[in-house]
Amino acid sequence: MRKPGPTKTTSGSFLANLPTWLHVSDVQGLAQLATQGVLGVAGLAETVQGNVYKTVAAPFGPLGARFVDHTPGASGVKARGITGLVYGSVKGVTRLAGGAVNTVLSGAAPLVGEQASSPPREAMLSAINGVLGDQLLETANPLAITMSLRHDGEILPLEKAALAQRLPHATGKLLVLVHGLCMNDLQWGSGHDSHADALAHALGYMPVYLHYNTGLHTSVNGQQFAALLEQLWQAWPQPVQEMALLAHSMGGLVSRSACHHGDAAGHRWRSDLKQLVFLGTPHHGAPLETLGNWVDTLLGANVVTRPFAKIGQIRSSGITDLRYGYVLASSWQDADRFERAPDSREPLPLPEGVACFTLAASTSVEVGSIKDKLIGDGLVPVPSALGQHADPQHTLAFLPENQWVAGGMNHMELLDRPEVTAQLLRWLGR
Repeated sequence: MRKPGPTKTTSGSFLANLPTWLHVSDVQGLAQLATQGVLGVAGLAETVQGNVYKTVAAPFGPLGARFVDHTPGASGVKARGITGLVYGSVKGVTRLAGGAVNTVLSGAAPLVGEQASSPPREAMLSAINGVLGDQLLETANPLAITMSLRHDGEILPLEKAALAQRLPHATGKLLVLVHGLCMNDLQWGSGHDSHADALAHALGYMPVYLHYNTGLHTSVNGQQFAALLEQLWQAWPQPVQEMALLAHSMGGLVSRSACHHGDAAGHRWRSDLKQLVFLGTPHHGAPLETLGNWVDTLLGANVVTRPFAKIGQIRSSGITDLRYGYVLASSWQDADRFERAPDSREPLPLPEGVACFTLAASTSVEVGSIKDKLIGDGLVPVPSALGQHADPQHTLAFLPENQWVAGGMNHMELLDRPEVTAQLLRWLGR
């Protein structure tokens, strides 16, 4: 009898087939997500079947009620016979397999050792965190990003001597760049074509970059960012002459929230913050999240389709905050973030003592068209990016000369278009 060949289930051969830029901890996190996904699909199928049973059994009165489980939180179908066996078996086997994979990968991690990250890996992590970041944190998934300040993709040590060694050319002019949803600090670009490099060469700024989990509430990230800026201010190698924030998309909401928390905590960096520039920030929300909330409402209105609303509700707290542009915790606390409800935000004006600038973009070459009001740069309408609102309490008081609308430009092009760089130099070089 022919002896079976060696199996390929060992951790070494398994890891050998993965992309070289993927870390073992990433595979652990992805396996954990896969396990949760299978359990979620099984739960969805069970709930759909239960709701169908409820609908079908209702006309039969007490007889039909025998087949329905009315316990709060139950799927709706009584877990008996083949039904209970199937769903129970699927969930049990999935949990067992997920635990086995995690055990194998945990043993492989010390053998592989640490390895440098890469742009493809950073892009993968930032995208997953944008969509599922709050859930990653709640389940202690290793894919969850921890907020940090970075330079050249490396975390900066927030201690004066170590930071001076890490940034030997630091100046007294500090520029902090804040990325948007599902993005990371490496996507600001590099080299002479980047906004940061141009501002450094022309105006003497020293750029550092915020790296954060964009799936968390903007107010949570804002509070963490404020505390991190205070640590940076204390550890900066040179006396800070002035600080500027350059924020793209969601990063603008996080920055406004950070200013609010910095004021409340009496942070010293706030008095040195002189400029704040917003690039395509949805100050009053983005249509895509509004559409997502509308779809949730439609699906949830029918007993059979109601479970499918849960699919749309995997989206993160950070994404649902974009419906109206939340920057304060009071906007979402004690509320169902998936419920269709009117805008009830507490107004938050622009930070005091700071020159604030806002740049909107439109995919339309002819600025001022109806297209600007509806889709703007493809993600953020022009009025939202300019802070305009029908309610004067929510309107952000940008000076006319501190507003600019770029025609023929989409949301992502705000990160590297030379026209944007030129406008930044005009604003910050005054």
